[in-house]
Amino acid sequence: MAKTENMFSSNHLPPLADRIRPATIDEFIGQNHLVDKDRIIAKTLQQKKPFSMIFWGPPGSGKTTLARIIAKSTEAVFHELSAVSSGVKDLRTIISKGKTNLEIGKSTILFIDEIHRFSKSQQDALLHAVEEGILTLIGATTENPSFEVISPLLSRCRTLTLKPLSDDHLRTVLNRAFDMDILLAKNNVAIENDVKEKLVHSAGGDARKLLNTLEVAISLINEAGNITDDILQEALQSKTQLYDKTGDYHYDTISAFIKSVRGSDPDAAVYWLAVMLEGGEKPEFVARRLVILASEDIGNADPQGLTIATSGFQAVHMIGMPEAALILSQVTIYLASAPKSNASYWAINNAMKKLKEDGTPGVPLHLRNAPTGLMKDLDYGKDYKYPHSHSDHFIDENYFPENVQETFYKPTHLGYEEFISKRLKKCWPKRYK
Repeated sequence: MAKTENMFSSNHLPPLADRIRPATIDEFIGQNHLVDKDRIIAKTLQQKKPFSMIFWGPPGSGKTTLARIIAKSTEAVFHELSAVSSGVKDLRTIISKGKTNLEIGKSTILFIDEIHRFSKSQQDALLHAVEEGILTLIGATTENPSFEVISPLLSRCRTLTLKPLSDDHLRTVLNRAFDMDILLAKNNVAIENDVKEKLVHSAGGDARKLLNTLEVAISLINEAGNITDDILQEALQSKTQLYDKTGDYHYDTISAFIKSVRGSDPDAAVYWLAVMLEGGEKPEFVARRLVILASEDIGNADPQGLTIATSGFQAVHMIGMPEAALILSQVTIYLASAPKSNASYWAINNAMKKLKEDGTPGVPLHLRNAPTGLMKDLDYGKDYKYPHSHSDHFIDENYFPENVQETFYKPTHLGYEEFISKRLKKCWPKRYK
């Protein structure tokens, strides 16, 4: 389907995501754990006392929008930089303006998108200004800031985690676009409910991706003004583009890479690895994802996977490109070829779910440590049975708190987990049948 230049062309307008961007906290959609009444962002706006913070969350979850709302609501001077295209010179210019603002009693907020891409020297240049209150820093990152933001700067910021938007949130975003966007309203653009649901699901919790796809669909629309299933499919396919480390294709590609490794296809995995590396992706970003995958998707089916992934990450960090590509290829092929198990993933998730439902229990006395005489008098550690004093270095003992007895870990029959499964069935026959 060829793109049609018609009455729906919006070349002269800002992108749809910008046209309907919320301007107040009441218009903001999602992240209720931060913006609801008595939550941290709501209190900050009420008190008009912004503090330095790092927004850590997936793309399209509202990081930039929240930063702008905070600046507007607290009447601060707002500066925005992209870590991809800005340097130390840009920082120094804004710091100078911040000093002038401070002298006249105005606060300055600096928002840095993709702050994890700032070098150490760039982050060092920020530190003094944040310490002295010249700037209030709001950083946005899709990466764990513990890995990418220097400790002195991170310690002066509050890390706030944003979550992917739910399908209900995305439906609200979509309805907002149809209700308030000038282009959609002017031309009576329509979309069938089943097509709307496909659009919502395709976004994967990313509001920007949702709106970008909708905008592509609008550019392909026919004279009847209807977004059909065929038009939506064409809009989704048309997103194949040159690799962009800050755009949708970046996240789609890493997703394809991880799914290929998880699906035990080393050839497809190496292909997507090549796409990322040829596009200039940071090798540490890929290596870190592989470390996570080694536990989440392989686990004890091949315990060596985590060791190899961790060693690969360290080697990539030491070597750098282009040789790091060889290391990433080796690790990727090993993990893709390894037997798979997500039993460890489900074990910790189910255990955490149990705690959230029932609360944190007391530790049974026989499992408590007794380093002092008083603790021994209180029966701490009493009747504890030392497994190494028994045959096979095992004894049937209760290690759960009272009224808890569940099977959280369910090993598969694949790889090393088959051996683990047999041993657990021997040790705990009632639980592992």
